Amino acid sequence: MTSIIILPGIGGSGEAHWQTLWEKQDPRMQRFRPTIWEEPDLTDWISALDRSVAATPTPPILVAHSLACLLVAHWQHVSALPCAGAFLVAVPDPQAAAFPNEAKSFANPPTEALRFPSLIVASADDPYGPPDYARVRARQWRSRLVEIGARGHINGESGLGDWLAGLHLLTAFAAECAWVERRV
Repeated sequence: MTSIIILPGIGGSGEAHWQTLWEKQDPRMQRFRPTIWEEPDLTDWISALDRSVAATPTPPILVAHSLACLLVAHWQHVSALPCAGAFLVAVPDPQAAAFPNEAKSFANPPTEALRFPSLIVASADDPYGPPDYARVRARQWRSRLVEIGARGHINGESGLGDWLAGLHLLTAFAAECAWVERRV
């Protein structure tokens, strides 16, 4: 059974966020725990992710939203811990005017291919990460890209509830990751 680590962005994904709803429904999903959600520090978040990955019985799938997508890119560059794959939703553009100042330590993520399979999910009207930025990151990170239409920042305010379509994407992605892992 594949381990899944939930990686929220700033604020920790509230009660209406699909990450929180998925975590409540699936015991395989465990949330990583940085020291402070509202004042993200890249070093602290990398350490928290390292602890979470090290605690899993099998290489996990990382389910990241927003700022945590940039965390995954930074983390995989400095950590050698195994990871089955990364499901990256609403990758924010650190150069955009809407990018929060308190998250500046996450800017300039590595641009090389991620060392594990990855899937970026993007919205046509994301105020933090426009589709063009998602396409650039998908090319750089060698991630598959799925554009889901106008769904805002794909968060609790997007009205997605438990986002069943996203869960189907994750399930298919996890199956692909398991297939890749068996072949290696």
